[in-house]
Amino acid sequence: MSSSRNRVQNGLRDGLAFFGRTASALRARLERRLGLGDSLHADNDDAAAAPSGYTPEARTIAAPEGVCLYAVGDIHGRHDLLERLVEIIEADAGKLPEGVKPQIVFLGDYIDRGLQSRDVINFFTSGAVDRFDPVYLMGNHEEALLRFLQQASFGSQWARYGGSETLYSYGLAPPNQRASLNSHEEMSAARDAWTRIWNEFRTRLPEEHLAFFQSLKPYHLAGDYLFVHAGLRPGVNLDEQTTRDMLWIREEFLDDQGEFSHKIVHGHTPMDTVHHDYRRIGLDTGAFLTGRLTAAKLIGTDVAFLST
Repeated sequence: MSSSRNRVQNGLRDGLAFFGRTASALRARLERRLGLGDSLHADNDDAAAAPSGYTPEARTIAAPEGVCLYAVGDIHGRHDLLERLVEIIEADAGKLPEGVKPQIVFLGDYIDRGLQSRDVINFFTSGAVDRFDPVYLMGNHEEALLRFLQQASFGSQWARYGGSETLYSYGLAPPNQRASLNSHEEMSAARDAWTRIWNEFRTRLPEEHLAFFQSLKPYHLAGDYLFVHAGLRPGVNLDEQTTRDMLWIREEFLDDQGEFSHKIVHGHTPMDTVHHDYRRIGLDTGAFLTGRLTAAKLIGTDVAFLST
């Protein structure tokens, strides 16, 4: 079992290194293309400037009347940070004006990469945040888990971007990915091992966890805000957007300058700090690596940020 644990931990270290390179590359690309410079490193309370030479039409963006929305970014298996952020939100909600209802919108990617993925889903299914009338959106990592449940051969691909840690949290260790490349015999053995893990995972996954994953929504509308995991494809009406874009899109959404009918609140793309400009709020602050899980507080026309 110790060798299996070592493989998972080695895979996690590789994933952390990859994540760091990805986040840096994305940040640098955004700075170059959008001309934001130091604005992406500004304090969380500062909105990033619009791209040079672009003047968006002034418009008022507001949350629904009588509701304070808390949108939570990518958790990625950090149950410890989730509990802490919910405590912060609970304390903040206790100070809301009388008659204002708090509601939490979770933006997806609850699992993978972090080793407490099962604990995160246990927390949600236990009713721990039901008092906040929670909205749960699907992330691309939840989509990957559901795909693995239908297709054992997808396991090796899922494992490469965080699925190993989720399986480990359910008491399963995936096959050694590198060893399976050494020979046809080892490749065949790895396929057989994935089939065994697939069967075992389907047995071990609690029914309430499966029901939770199957109930996740692709997006949520509230007031002038649209909440989605990754973003939307520019130039496409909401009723024509694909679920794949909502869960996976990146540069086409991030680099575009046009506004949508609603202000987009999303996760998916890790940054050093919150991104907030005239068209979108990006809340993935790399919690599983940085220890910073972030929420946006949206009440009336005000925007503020809470973080662990």
